[in-house]
Amino acid sequence: MYANARKCTYPYRMLARMTTTSIDSDALLLLGQALQHAGYQFTTITPATHRRVNGRPENGWARDLRGVFGWSRPFRADTLPGEIVALMRRAGVLAERNGKLCATVRASTIGTRLYFHSAFPTRDEDAVFFGPDTYRYVAALKRAMEDMTPPRRAVDIGAGGGPGAIEVAARFAQAETVAADINERALALARVNARLNGTANVQARHSDLLKDLDGEFDLVLSNPPFILDPDKLRYRHGGDMRGAGLSLQIVEAGLERLRAGGTLLLYTGIAIVDGRDEFLEAIRPQLDAACADWTYEELDPDIFGGQLDCEGYEEVERIAAVWLRARKRN
Repeated sequence: MYANARKCTYPYRMLARMTTTSIDSDALLLLGQALQHAGYQFTTITPATHRRVNGRPENGWARDLRGVFGWSRPFRADTLPGEIVALMRRAGVLAERNGKLCATVRASTIGTRLYFHSAFPTRDEDAVFFGPDTYRYVAALKRAMEDMTPPRRAVDIGAGGGPGAIEVAARFAQAETVAADINERALALARVNARLNGTANVQARHSDLLKDLDGEFDLVLSNPPFILDPDKLRYRHGGDMRGAGLSLQIVEAGLERLRAGGTLLLYTGIAIVDGRDEFLEAIRPQLDAACADWTYEELDPDIFGGQLDCEGYEEVERIAAVWLRARKRN
């Protein structure tokens, strides 16, 4: 182990953040519709950038909807319209600590779509991830769907708040689209997000990979966790192979359950060691054996650079965002 390696404990998690699956979905839907009606827009950034911006003296308190629902800043009761605060309280997403009000969910937008997910900082086991990787994932997915044969049945593994499944359902309205996750809070938010974005054909289902779902699929997609997390939080921890273990399991499960001619789409982050992509080396034999054709590309050569100072990354020179598209042989 290199002398400068450290065990990263992410001290921002020490700030308490209430999470619960006990939300009133109808009230949260109305809250989302109110935000849409107000023209709300917010792009969720990395935690490091979020902390820096929130750390500026002038940003101690929220002054508007973006401050409350985007930046997760504390706010005073008179900051927001009374009907918004009432909906937050009814939905179960309003907390009070030390005399300060705060939202226990965050709202982010991709284009015209609005998604609820976990408020900042995310520290809990059932946190629902949304961030820059989500934007890359959705962008790559939309490009892939441009020339795709409409699937009859699709599943997003580890769907979180559901942006991948919702994009598929919006593009292919006749498809049976499943948002699968082991996180009940994620499933609760995915159901609200699907209604909010007009995609009633999304089914949010509990499943460990594809083990709890029956049948085959024409499209399997995923944006799984890929970081080595010392706390092994489900929304971050990607398992062994320097965080690529879960991605490897998804490739294996996806290829097994795809119908002939079906497509596997995977966005993930891969540790590059001495110029080698160990994940690609591991999946290449499976792809060659099972697929008629496949492509693999780096979407971003250098993400999560701060992770390289952490335990487990001593030999890693960079973490790359990659996109896999594979079509199963007929």
